[in-house]
Amino acid sequence: MAALKKPLLVTGLVIVVAAAYWFWPAAEPTTAAKRPRGPMSPWAMPVPVRVVKAELADLRVQVKTIGTVTPINTVVVRSRVSGPLQQLTFKEGDKVEQGQLLAQIDAADYQIQLAQAQGQQDQNLAQLKNAEQDLALYSTLRKQNSISAQQFNQQQALVAQLTGALKSNQAQIDAAKLQLSYTRIHAPISGRLGLRRVDAGNLVQANDSEGIVTITQSAPINVVFSIPERQLLAVRDAVRAGNNLTVEAWDRDEQQLLSRGVLTTLDNQIDIATGTLRLKAEFANQQEELFPNQFVNVRLNIAQLQGVISVPQDAVQYGSAGTYVYIIEQNKAQIRQIQLGAADNGVIAVTGGLTGGEQVVLEGLDRLRPGRAVEVISDSAASAQ
Repeated sequence: MAALKKPLLVTGLVIVVAAAYWFWPAAEPTTAAKRPRGPMSPWAMPVPVRVVKAELADLRVQVKTIGTVTPINTVVVRSRVSGPLQQLTFKEGDKVEQGQLLAQIDAADYQIQLAQAQGQQDQNLAQLKNAEQDLALYSTLRKQNSISAQQFNQQQALVAQLTGALKSNQAQIDAAKLQLSYTRIHAPISGRLGLRRVDAGNLVQANDSEGIVTITQSAPINVVFSIPERQLLAVRDAVRAGNNLTVEAWDRDEQQLLSRGVLTTLDNQIDIATGTLRLKAEFANQQEELFPNQFVNVRLNIAQLQGVISVPQDAVQYGSAGTYVYIIEQNKAQIRQIQLGAADNGVIAVTGGLTGGEQVVLEGLDRLRPGRAVEVISDSAASAQ
């Protein structure tokens, strides 16, 4: 029995020593032991950031929308007479001036019609001259009572009839000349030609809906766009103030400014289906930067803000509590809630939350949190890297 108790006692002592070793606090390490043996965690290191200062700047108040380039005039050139198309005197895509000859219709039939009208006029003119001579003779004889009043009156009526016929002949001649002039087709407006729709040698019909070619006036040119109803008041106030509101046309990606123009017209009613109002701007388009029916991004400048605090739009963050930016205070990032105003070409006005001069974080935002240590990287250092 005593031999059995001895192994149990030894086993109990081993368990007690092991538990004491496990739960008893370890001795305080030396200074050398406290030093990290490996590299510091990247989440504990200062975050490299690039900053910009919140500065005073002049900003434009703009309305951004999408518009369509619309020619001021577009004309389908049609023949006003029928006949074989003898010649086309233009090249497709050329720029033409008003009055320039574009096509020639065979004029033979219309020259014959003019000759017939002129021959009829000459015939009636000879008859009139003879009737007037007889009337002069009848007048003398009437004074001598050699002829009756009825004969004299009949001769007067004949002269009047032939005089009227001459007027009708002249109208026929004028109509024939007009028809003959229509065989030479001229450009009704200045502009750029499209693709021809008929070739020389074909028989064309008067006022054919297809026409011969289309002319589009490209300089000046209009851009038609719409603005939401909520922006109407600001635009109307700017127009009533007598300001010439400038309009900018940008490409689809809003990377290239195509042209600048001036607002000319506001429509007289809001489209109830879309809740928008149509506007029209005119562009000089001397270099034809804008192309008819092209879609463009439109920026309507309605006001100019002088000396407002502004920051790049990329620095602004959006959260559940509103808009905010990260600013640098004592080499640490802190959140600052802000209120925003108008935006202009990547820069936005700050109407509340900043006083100017603060260092606002522009790059390196993804690893920031309030109180996180930062390392400000200058532009020269960033370019060297």
